[in-house]
Amino acid sequence: MRYIEFEKVAETVESLCIAACYELPGDVLAALEEAARQETRASAVKIINQLIENARIAKEEKIPLCQDTGLAVVFVEQGVQVAVKPPADDSDATLAAAVNAGVKAGYEKGYLRKSVVAEPLHKRRNTRTNTPAIIHHSIVPGDKLKITVMTKGGGCENKSQFKMFRPTAGRDEIIDWVVNVVNSAGADACPPFVVGLGIGGDFELSCLLSKKALLRRLGTRNADEFYAQLEKDLLSRVNALGLGPLGFGGDTTALDCLVETAPCHIASLPAAVNIECHSHRHKSAVL
Repeated sequence: MRYIEFEKVAETVESLCIAACYELPGDVLAALEEAARQETRASAVKIINQLIENARIAKEEKIPLCQDTGLAVVFVEQGVQVAVKPPADDSDATLAAAVNAGVKAGYEKGYLRKSVVAEPLHKRRNTRTNTPAIIHHSIVPGDKLKITVMTKGGGCENKSQFKMFRPTAGRDEIIDWVVNVVNSAGADACPPFVVGLGIGGDFELSCLLSKKALLRRLGTRNADEFYAQLEKDLLSRVNALGLGPLGFGGDTTALDCLVETAPCHIASLPAAVNIECHSHRHKSAVL
């Protein structure tokens, strides 16, 4: 069994939170640059170039890409042969505690906006730490610990949707629904988008799949040719909407559409769309 210090996990999450909010991933930046080359509307090209310039300034000056520095969504893949060693003064400290300690430190040291309220409906008081994080934990083979931090803004998250289709629904019905979801998101969710579609599983798994889809490198395609073609057709249909960058019109409503699937019950066909804005912020590390 391999052990990783609690403090090492917390320090890693801290750095990932800051890096995610300051530095646009290379694949996203490349997709914006390609979109600028392909755009036919001059006003849309100007807006995309402003987004690219914003990314340059944020990275160089070490300031947030967006004032909404998001809810910390943390994906943890823990190898079966690795464990977290708690600190000497707290033998019951968990992996989740290490993640939250890292989020708290990252949002404080990075001067990132803290956007979490302690309970959702009544007093809605800010926790002032941007914790607790949303943690998705899975056990995988090996002796490594992979941590991915996605800083998910509220505007785009608010436009995500779920639907339970009849199992007889076909691909065209799914495509029409996704396009309508994106269209209804409009300028409020800050296009150009990255669209994650989760199909299958059950109610909660389809939603998780839609968010996991956002972690894929832009431009990659699903290993199954059927779903790879579905991704291409979705992207074409979404961009045909003409919403364009920031909703001012153009060819680039989405940078990509990514699909993830899972087995499901014979009586069900759950689907979820997770919308991500142009400030598509996520970083990973392997310990």
